Amino acid sequence: MRGLRPAFTARERAASVTAMAGLAAVGVLVAGCSTGGTGSRDEGAARPDEVASTVPAAPKPSASPGRDGGLASERVDPIALLKADPKIGERLKADLKPCAADAYPVDTSYGYLTGSTSPDVVVNVMTCGDAIGIGTYVYREENDTYRNVFMAEDGAVYGTIDRGDLVVTKQVYAKGDPVAYPSGEDVITYRWMGNRFSQHDWVHNDYSKAVGDGGIDGAAPAPSEPGSD
Repeated sequence: MRGLRPAFTARERAASVTAMAGLAAVGVLVAGCSTGGTGSRDEGAARPDEVASTVPAAPKPSASPGRDGGLASERVDPIALLKADPKIGERLKADLKPCAADAYPVDTSYGYLTGSTSPDVVVNVMTCGDAIGIGTYVYREENDTYRNVFMAEDGAVYGTIDRGDLVVTKQVYAKGDPVAYPSGEDVITYRWMGNRFSQHDWVHNDYSKAVGDGGIDGAAPAPSEPGSD
């Protein structure tokens, strides 16, 4: 039996990278996970699509910190934002259901990515059962509407804000990898250039397979020779 190691999702690894950089996570809405809703996983290479769709500004029930430390912006309803976005497929919209009660599997972050006077909004959609990312979206506020300026719809994808850059972590699966144990990850940094995001940096990490119960490929420890101890 192959040895197991602790399961790290793209979301957890991305959060770890941000913490090591000495940043505080801003405006993260952590959804409770149970059963039902967005339960599928679609693997494949990351495919960011810079789009120009506009979405009417969603209701804004509370305020969030601005660039000068004041209350320069307000929170958005990420579910309304996603469902009103014409660039998001109907399948994902149909699967976007609460995991329990009214708790959706969606994280929302606010920060300055595009040079706008208002904070941009990063929305990550996950599966309920194992919190695997299935979509990352970035919205820019323009004239009381939100424009979709970035989207990556892949299995195990998660986006974060890191010192003005968009950092997208995509876990990489080899043939036969279980969902919880990918073979590695791609960490791609995007920077706003003009009116779109451009790739600025790329890092690939391979995960060790010699970790956990049973070692490499579940190999059992060699028996000791009689009397060796």
